[in-house]
Amino acid sequence: MAHRVIKKYPNRRLYDTEISSYITIEDVRQLIVEGEEFEVRDAKSGEDLTRQVLLQIIAEHEQDGEPMLSTQLLSQIIRFYGDSLQGFMGNYLERSMQTFLEQQNQFRQQVGSMLGQTPWTMMNQLTERNLALWKEFQTTLVGGARNADTRAPESETAKPRSR
Repeated sequence: MAHRVIKKYPNRRLYDTEISSYITIEDVRQLIVEGEEFEVRDAKSGEDLTRQVLLQIIAEHEQDGEPMLSTQLLSQIIRFYGDSLQGFMGNYLERSMQTFLEQQNQFRQQVGSMLGQTPWTMMNQLTERNLALWKEFQTTLVGGARNADTRAPESETAKPRSR
């Protein structure tokens, strides 16, 4: 399967060759979210710029809102550059992320099976169950009250004691 090719021009514009149109860095992020495979190439030299664009997306998202990567984590990652374990660390982080994603998918499936098809389905089932329990409670309460009314109280049926 051929990768989608995005060309990056010197003016920093990105051109998606699949749709024959210029796109934004946010469009590239959306491709990632959707699981699209692509590569970013320098329009003139053909050099692979995919990692640079991915790092740019991360940097922009780390600056906006709530960062995912703490200063401490970033410092620790930087310390591994040039270290004898640099190659191992990249592989370790990649495997850790894959394990995390697998566990997240399993959790979502478990929650999904607990909830049924949609949260509304679960809410409807709970509502119907609660309504059935309420009706049963009312029937028992009313039935018990009717039985009490048809029975004469013990004090009325008991014979007075003579002293």
